[in-house]
Amino acid sequence: MKKRFKKMAIPTRLAAVVALGTGVLAGCGGSDSLPGAQNTLPAGLIQHSVVVYPATAPGAGNTAASQDLLTGGLGRTGLGAAAAPAYANPLAPTALELRRNAIFSNYRGLVDVTANGGYGTLYGPNVNNSGTATTSEGLIPGREYIATLDDGTGRKQVAIAVQVPDSFDQNAPCIVLGPSSGSRGVYGAVGAASEWGLKRGCAVALTDAGKGIGLHDLSDDTVNRIDGTRTTRANAGALNFFGANITEAARSAYNALFPNRIALKQVHSQLNPEKDWGNDTLAAARYALFVLNEQHGSGLASLRFDAGNTLIIGASVSNGGGAVLRAVEQDTSGLIDGVVANEPNLQPASTTGYGISVGGVAVTGFGKSMADYTTFGNIYQPCAALSAPASMGVEASLHNYIFFAGMTARATARCDGLAAKGLVTGADTAARSLDALNKLRAFGWTPDNDTMHSAHYGLGNGPILSAMYPVSYGRFSVLDNVCNTSFAQVDTTGTPVPVTPSVKAQSFASANGTANGAPANVVYNNSVGGARSWQLATSPSTGVQDFGLDNALCQRALVTGVDPATGAALSAATTPTQAQSAAVRAGVAEVLFNGKLQSKPVIIVAGRSDALLPINHTARAYVAFNRAAEGTASNVRYIEVTNGQHFDSFLGFSGFDTRYVPLHLYFNRAMDAMYANLKTGAALPPSQVVRTTPRGGVPGAAPAITTANVPAISASPAAGNQIGFSGTTLTIPN
Repeated sequence: MKKRFKKMAIPTRLAAVVALGTGVLAGCGGSDSLPGAQNTLPAGLIQHSVVVYPATAPGAGNTAASQDLLTGGLGRTGLGAAAAPAYANPLAPTALELRRNAIFSNYRGLVDVTANGGYGTLYGPNVNNSGTATTSEGLIPGREYIATLDDGTGRKQVAIAVQVPDSFDQNAPCIVLGPSSGSRGVYGAVGAASEWGLKRGCAVALTDAGKGIGLHDLSDDTVNRIDGTRTTRANAGALNFFGANITEAARSAYNALFPNRIALKQVHSQLNPEKDWGNDTLAAARYALFVLNEQHGSGLASLRFDAGNTLIIGASVSNGGGAVLRAVEQDTSGLIDGVVANEPNLQPASTTGYGISVGGVAVTGFGKSMADYTTFGNIYQPCAALSAPASMGVEASLHNYIFFAGMTARATARCDGLAAKGLVTGADTAARSLDALNKLRAFGWTPDNDTMHSAHYGLGNGPILSAMYPVSYGRFSVLDNVCNTSFAQVDTTGTPVPVTPSVKAQSFASANGTANGAPANVVYNNSVGGARSWQLATSPSTGVQDFGLDNALCQRALVTGVDPATGAALSAATTPTQAQSAAVRAGVAEVLFNGKLQSKPVIIVAGRSDALLPINHTARAYVAFNRAAEGTASNVRYIEVTNGQHFDSFLGFSGFDTRYVPLHLYFNRAMDAMYANLKTGAALPPSQVVRTTPRGGVPGAAPAITTANVPAISASPAAGNQIGFSGTTLTIPN
């Protein structure tokens, strides 16, 4: 446990909005508490603003005075409202309006905000530290410091927001590190890291880790500023959050051939930002220490807060969960004390030297990279979704909502195309779709994932990630149109169109950094009849709408180096080329984990039904990989939750409400356990399966959740729920 300084009365120095410009305030950084040491901004960081958010009652949230740190001034009621707050001028939202609405959308992106699902009763801004639901709106006043981390080129631009609540305890200082989930912007972990940390008086260091809403409209050369507002790249100057690294001549030539296209930061930065997720998270920790010393320690003869006396917990979800674990692997300064990673994106560097056994049966095909299983799944999921085991049965409303009208015909065409290329077998769709499902199971998905394939493919997760990540890993330019793929807003026919001005203006708040259609969509340039979005693309080799099978096969080849239909190695004359594939595979190698967590206490939580980041490749594999790397020195606990899947926000959909439980609740419980361990030495819970009970009832009208549906993480799980090891094989009960 870390030492604590005695109480020192430090006057509050900042009492208003303070704009600090864009200059680097200091060159080198340090986090050691040295006698006479000055508080200097860590290297590479540029501080932009400090804003006081004093709101104590919910309101419009369109000014600093009416906002707070956690809810943007909206409170529990506003975050749970049916629609985001309106802008005074939808074509020119203010930075504060964008912040408010970004918090609204990012909070809801991680959490089910329906009352029957647990919002406001089991979790939410009004639920206090002890888990008691109050009548409070849950606003948390304090200061928010905004900075960016750059590498000297002006292109990296990692956004960091350090939130210091007024309740921050100077005598028991703590920081929660919250890198964003998915590809989200700087507020991407506000519903997880901020909500837990701010309620306990901890400072929270949020970061987009090099992702975020960097939307460059190539048609008019407009970009997002760091605060989310829009302008031309020339006018943005040093405040440009992202612009494609291309010349004006190249942009003009590209627009002539491919009008109305968009470049995205994570995809087209040509920096492979994922390789830096861990170090970016560590930079956020250093910046948070700087902020605490700036706010509460100025005037002292030495730095008041450092890594030796300040409790620092890494805590986030999905990509953010992967980032905090990668940060521990890369933490050479002893910054991080413990980690909670919920449904994390984990990619072990090796699949040898360890194993996984479930119910006494050895698992095969585990520990694959995300690029590997995502591009594989993108080929087979739409066909597999038509199989009998993947059917939603009586919950057809859910199936139709996700795998909406028109998709069934295209999915059937995908099955036919796969059969024609020898990639599935069977005389009819029923047999072909079952073969596709069995291929997914053999590749690492489980029967618990069967009914999730339609949802994940129907909402575009496979096509989106398969289009984005290989381009990012290969450091390709937006000009390259890798696998004949680009990004654009599309009309109802799937044709690229100019971005709607209001949508573009509001993108900082409404987009999530991916090509999810708000406003960017994945476009296949080589679709028969002209460029079309993936949903409506016609493959040249099949001549039918089949979700662009040819493009999916190309993306798979980028990752494997071979043509998936023929098995032939790529060459300089193939599409993609061997060189392109080599670049992608080199990028993948840069993002793999080494499994060495320095014996730090870690709790990993995963849902057994997670089909986006299948646990045989992620959580299960990494826990076993860590054990092989660290042996009995490992201090990892693994909590596997039945009936938990990747997107709690899905629980508001008909059918999901009856089948699945919120994993967010288990993130909070794991955080409570980690905090108790680090503060008092309380034992971490043993690794275990937590067996939940779905709410059941009528799809779309499931009964209210109770604690009986979501039992606690046990301090002494029953033998049939214990997760352990046999040598280096992770053993999990059925």
